[in-house]
Amino acid sequence: MNLFTEIRAVVLDAVARQIEAGALPEGLATQAITVEPPRDPSHGDMATNAAMVLAKPAGQKPRDLADRLAPILSEDARIGEVTVAGPGFINLRLAPNLWSGVVAAAIANGSDFGRSQMGVGQKVNVEFVSANPTGPLHVGHTRGAVFGDALASLLDFAGFEVTREYYINDGGAQVDVLARSAYERYREACGLNPEIAEGLYPGDYLIPVGEALKEKFGDTLLDQPEDAWLAQVRDFATSMMMDLIRADLKSVGVVMDVYYSEKSLYGTGRIEATLEDLEGRGLIYEGVIEPPKGRVPEEWEPRPQTLFKSTEYGDDTDRPIKKADGSWTYFAPDIAYHKDKVDRGFDLLIDVLGADHGGYVKRMKAAVAALSDNRVPLDIKLCQLVKLFKGGEPFKMSKRTGTFVTLRDVVQEVGPDVTRFVMLTRKNDAPLDFDFVKVLEQSRDNPVWYVQYAHARTNSLMMRAGEAGIAADDSALARADLTALAHEAEIGLIRKIAEFPRLVETAAHHHEPHRVAFYLYDLASEFHSWWNRGQDEPGLRVIREEAPDLTLARLALSRAVQVVISAGLGILGVAPMKEMK
Repeated sequence: MNLFTEIRAVVLDAVARQIEAGALPEGLATQAITVEPPRDPSHGDMATNAAMVLAKPAGQKPRDLADRLAPILSEDARIGEVTVAGPGFINLRLAPNLWSGVVAAAIANGSDFGRSQMGVGQKVNVEFVSANPTGPLHVGHTRGAVFGDALASLLDFAGFEVTREYYINDGGAQVDVLARSAYERYREACGLNPEIAEGLYPGDYLIPVGEALKEKFGDTLLDQPEDAWLAQVRDFATSMMMDLIRADLKSVGVVMDVYYSEKSLYGTGRIEATLEDLEGRGLIYEGVIEPPKGRVPEEWEPRPQTLFKSTEYGDDTDRPIKKADGSWTYFAPDIAYHKDKVDRGFDLLIDVLGADHGGYVKRMKAAVAALSDNRVPLDIKLCQLVKLFKGGEPFKMSKRTGTFVTLRDVVQEVGPDVTRFVMLTRKNDAPLDFDFVKVLEQSRDNPVWYVQYAHARTNSLMMRAGEAGIAADDSALARADLTALAHEAEIGLIRKIAEFPRLVETAAHHHEPHRVAFYLYDLASEFHSWWNRGQDEPGLRVIREEAPDLTLARLALSRAVQVVISAGLGILGVAPMKEMK
C-alpha cells in the first residue's frame, strides 16, 4: 500500500480532466509531478507540485491552475481537505479512514510491507568491494561492502533482479608482489629468515600462507629461481587470500553471487575482441593526449599512444588503453569486463568504488555508453574515507597488518549489526567518523541503539499484553477498531509509517540506502515520543485494561511500527533486537 502513489494518481486524474475540458493543452508532460510530505506537517498530510510543474508549459499562472485543480481533488473521498498555498502549491489532508488502512496494511503484509514493483523486469549488476586479493579487507572496504550490499538489498526490495558481484583483480603486477611476499613467509616456515624487502607486503596475515605452502610443497621450492615457483605460489596465495576475503565479507553479512576473475580475460582474446569492435566503430586510434591540466609534471612528454575516444561520450580527454611497452593499461581489461556485463543482459550497472577512484568515473561511463550504444546506464558510487576513533582518540593501527585496521577488527570490536548500521548513517560520498565507544552508547545520539530500542519496546509491549491476557497476535490485531487511533501523536506516527513505501522507491531510484537508515531513526523518534507521552499522560498509554478496544488498536499501531522497523533493518542487513541487553 503506497498512499503517495494512490494520491498521485488522483492528482494525475484531475490534470487529465482539465485537459479533457480544454482548460489545459494536450501533450503536457506529467512525469515531474510529485506528491510528497510537506516540509511543515501543519500544512497537511501531503503536498503536490502539479500546478507549479504544469503552469509554464501550459502558459498559465501556477496559482490559477492550482485554484482550478483544488475543487476537483476535493471530490475524491480519500481527500478530506485541499488548500492552495503560496504561488501555487497544493496541500492535502487525507480522510481519517485512510490512516486505519495504513496500519492494517502493515500488519497484513508483514515483511513485505513497502515492497515495490518499480524494478520488475529489470536486471541490475551491483559490483562492489573488488579489492586486490593481496590481503584482508580494511575499514575502507568495509564501508563499500556494507553500502553495496545494502544497495543490492534495497533494489531487490524495490522489485529489481539483482546480482552482487566481486571483480577479482588478479591480473596485474600486484599479485606477483603477493607471490614474492608469500614466498618469503614460506622460507620463514622452512626455518629461514624472511627477507621482506621494500615493496613487499609485510603483514603477519601471510604467515599462514607460508605455512600452507610448506605443508604442500615441503622444501622443494627453496633455492629455485623465481620463474620456477612464481606462478604456482601466485595462484596458491591468491586462492588463500580470496578465501580470507570471502570469510571477511561473510563476517559482516555479505555474500556475493558472482566472483569474476580479471585473469580470465587474459589469453582468451576477449580484451582484443572488445577493443577491435570499438576500433571498427572508429573509437580506437593512435594519437597523442593533451598534457595534464595545471602544472605539467617534468617527466611528462607527448608520445603516440593507443587511445579510446572517450570524449565522444562525455569524458574530458581520450584515454590510453596500451602502455608504451605494448601491455594493456588497467582500463583495457576493465572495458572488456564491462562488455561482459552488458552481454550478460543487465539493464543497469552499478559500480561501488573507493574515493580514490574519482578520476575513473567519466572514462568508465564513456566506455559502457560506447559498449551498449547508450542503452545500459552505469552509475558509479564513490565511498568516502572512514576515520576511526575510540573515545574521541584516533584508533591505533592493527599489528597483524602493520598498516591498517581490518574489516574483521571492526566487526570483532562492535559486531556486524552495529558496523553495518553505522556505515549507513552518512551518504556514501560524505566522510564518516566511526567511534568504537559512541556506537555502543545507549542514547538518542546513537542511531543504532535508538532504532533497536524502538523495536525492542514494541516487542516488550506484545509480551506485556500476553501477560495481561490480551491476545496480540496478528490475527487478533487485524480485528482491531483502528478508527480509535485519533490522537495527534498516533496520527503522526501513522503518517511516518505511510511514508515507508514511498521512501523505498525514492531511495532505490537514487541508489541511496542511507535514506532508509535516516527514515528508521525518524520513525523510532516518533514512536519513542508517543511512548513517552503515554508515561506522562495515562490516557495515552498503550495497554489500558479498562479500554480493551483502544488497547488493541494501539497494540496494532505498535505492531505496524515493529513491522516497518524490521523491514527497514532487513534492507540494511541488520537483525532487529527483541530485547536490549
